[in-house]
Amino acid sequence: MRLRSPLFAPGDSERKVRKALASVADAVILDLEDSVAMSAKDAARAMTAAMLPGLDRPGVIVRINPPGTDWYLPDLAAIVPGRPQAVMLPKCGGAEDLLALDHHLEALEAAAGHPRGSIGVLPIVTETAAAALNLPTMAGAARRVLAFCFGAEDLSADLGIAPRREDGSYPAPVAHARATVLLAAGAAGVPAIDTPWPDPRDTTGLAREAAEAAADGFAGKLCIHPDQIAPVNAAFTPDPARLAWARRVLEGFAAQPGAGVFALDGKMIDRPHLRLAERLLAAGDS
Repeated sequence: MRLRSPLFAPGDSERKVRKALASVADAVILDLEDSVAMSAKDAARAMTAAMLPGLDRPGVIVRINPPGTDWYLPDLAAIVPGRPQAVMLPKCGGAEDLLALDHHLEALEAAAGHPRGSIGVLPIVTETAAAALNLPTMAGAARRVLAFCFGAEDLSADLGIAPRREDGSYPAPVAHARATVLLAAGAAGVPAIDTPWPDPRDTTGLAREAAEAAADGFAGKLCIHPDQIAPVNAAFTPDPARLAWARRVLEGFAAQPGAGVFALDGKMIDRPHLRLAERLLAAGDS
């Protein structure tokens, strides 16, 4: 599943869900958590569960409510029969939450007649300071994880600070957590997805932050409005020159089987460049 531009849609608004599903977002996240009022949780769950079996769009994800809440298990029991491509886990506190969700999904998949492991997981791994400190332990529990997601807003609230400075940069603890997400994702062998840009009207700020995230190694950025999809997709799609370089790297190694290094345009190319080329081509493959 491609994850450049996962777009949130509140699970209790059929109009917004249909609009999101019709968009060009790589994935659509039907949200049962933050965008749904407590009084509407049951209705959102029922509506989302009823819609899932009829959706043939790739990249359908459901964000359930956090572990420890009264809605967590009912959410899972309701949506697994509809077999979304993935479950987004908010407030993931550590490896224990990932392992517990894996067990819950395994049991529910069996009950629904789905293949074991057919539903992936997208954990948001930095919504509290404690979770950010537990990130190094999560790589070893990433059995179903498709990507690690960075969340700046909840983390900054937990720390009692603004998520961004006036110049758009992150305060030190938020920046540290963001970098740790990239490292944890690398250790687990999965992509990292950047936090949403909070102002849908500010496309300039979004484009700048998305470009910086792509340069830092993120594979995509969570979107909260359809107008954010195009600039986010543009930021996380390698430009033609980079793709051409990547193809030449693959061709160079293919022409010299077993070689560990060769020269390209006067520069030495080795195996780490090959891995980078493969990642670039995967990101550019639509």
